Amino acid sequence: MLTKRTVRLAGIIPECVVNGPGGISFTIFAQGCNHKCEGCHNPETHDFNSGKSYTLSELIKEVEKYPLSNVVTFTGGDPFFQAGSFKYLADYLKSDYKLVGYTGYYFEELLQIEDDDKIEFLKQLDLLIDGPFVKDNKDIGLKFRGSTNQRVIYVKESLREKSPVLAKEFMW
Repeated sequence: MLTKRTVRLAGIIPECVVNGPGGISFTIFAQGCNHKCEGCHNPETHDFNSGKSYTLSELIKEVEKYPLSNVVTFTGGDPFFQAGSFKYLADYLKSDYKLVGYTGYYFEELLQIEDDDKIEFLKQLDLLIDGPFVKDNKDIGLKFRGSTNQRVIYVKESLREKSPVLAKEFMW
């Protein structure tokens, strides 16, 4: 089941320190996004028909080629538009990696969406950088975020509290 599932990607960066907190990240750029944030720095990732398709087993092999990466970051596009496949990948990787996700949804919106795949994918993550990029709130001095409305959230604590628990040490 895991090996035949596919994801559509805009690309990967195997060893990166700017796409999410926590260490050296294997960054996965999902292809496809409907948020269409004005001023998005990755507009080439919006088209759901562009990019390249990978099976999850191919992607796992790529991740495992880079032993310095201790974090896997899901960004895009928006990986929550492919949550049905990414939840399986995240479940496979979670025992060996810290998992970070970016989304244009706010945490509270994800909880309101009646989509089990999105909730199951969310549950696999350690940290979530949430919220759309808002051009009027752009701040190039922020770490791991592009606009001041976006938050870095501890996912498990936030799910337990049913309210966002900020990872304040990463929100600078």
